[in-house]
Amino acid sequence: MVVARDGSSSPLEESNGTTIPLSNLSYDSFVNVDRGDPVGFRKFWEKLSEEAKVEIKGDEVMSYFGDKNLCWYMLPQMRNAILRLHKVVGNANTEDKYIVLGTGSSHLYLSLLYALSSQKPSHIPFNVVAAAPHYSEYEGPVNILQSKLFQWSGDASVYDKDEPYIELVTSPNNPDGTIRTPVVKSDAEGNVVYDLAYYWPQYTPINHELNQDIMLFTFSKCTGHAGSRIGWALVKDIEIAKKMVLFLHLSSIGVSKESQVRAAKIIEVICDGHENSKSTPSDRLFFEYSKEMMKERWEKLKAAVEQSKVFTLPKYPSAYCHFTKEISEQYPAFAWLKSVEGIEDAESYLEKLKILTRGGKRFGVDAAYVRISMIGTDDEFIELCTRLENAKIE
Repeated sequence: MVVARDGSSSPLEESNGTTIPLSNLSYDSFVNVDRGDPVGFRKFWEKLSEEAKVEIKGDEVMSYFGDKNLCWYMLPQMRNAILRLHKVVGNANTEDKYIVLGTGSSHLYLSLLYALSSQKPSHIPFNVVAAAPHYSEYEGPVNILQSKLFQWSGDASVYDKDEPYIELVTSPNNPDGTIRTPVVKSDAEGNVVYDLAYYWPQYTPINHELNQDIMLFTFSKCTGHAGSRIGWALVKDIEIAKKMVLFLHLSSIGVSKESQVRAAKIIEVICDGHENSKSTPSDRLFFEYSKEMMKERWEKLKAAVEQSKVFTLPKYPSAYCHFTKEISEQYPAFAWLKSVEGIEDAESYLEKLKILTRGGKRFGVDAAYVRISMIGTDDEFIELCTRLENAKIE
């Protein structure tokens, strides 16, 4: 039997009337909500495990090659699945765009840094910038490569150098969920990369069909299948797309065909359901299920934070979603908490409660902030809320 903190065996009731069931994690265990592992969607895929199953025979997908298009290693069914998914969701215009497939969007990110900085060679490295708080994994790959083509230059909102730059715009933003637009004010020639990993209906209203020159998407945050390592870019300029494919060729000789087969099947199942939504139960419609899951988790988290009064959360505006055809709130994949006065280091404070998080300094801001994953396991999330609601100012 799982026992609550007060020794009872009943679920914990929140101040707003909702209840948080008990988790199977022990009180002494660490709750890891640092990582953004999207396993919270597993229950949906358990229901559709047979429909989403793939079989690959021993003599299939043996070749390096897949498509006769520019991205030569991409299977035709993967290309068709991507086009179909964006048409169903309505979050990106794919017309007059080249699809470049990568091993996750991180792979594509590196290929873009190479493609953009080598398009017009400069005697100085291109400056890579992103408005703070920015995704914590943008800086690391730039620094570790020590390239002569590009360098990390920090916060885009204060960038004013008369030097070439690449601005990364993550929208909705990781870590704080805000909707972003470019902010660089420099008159220098620059390129903007839109990282749209979370521009899916479960996280935010789809209020525009985006039509940017460079748009990045990732399979992991869309469907939860992070292990397949699939990402894609929609690129308007063929020369940039060619250079990306060259980088991907030289660094990995393409993308796993097995992953592509699985990803194409998963997307097919999602699209089949939503295209026949009138005859499909809502719990078998992926974006309805996942949005409801995110909504429930955010309601529970807000209640726990409000009860403890140790942290504050951002407030997000509602907007009309063209996909759901209704006014909707945002339910970001991560919660961006700020500690109240008296707690200078939010990450260290939560670690004392055996909650592992990612502190603000990793995102280019101060230590009063902390990022918490909302897409982990049920047990992790339940235990997180239980510990947060019992948190007190020391």
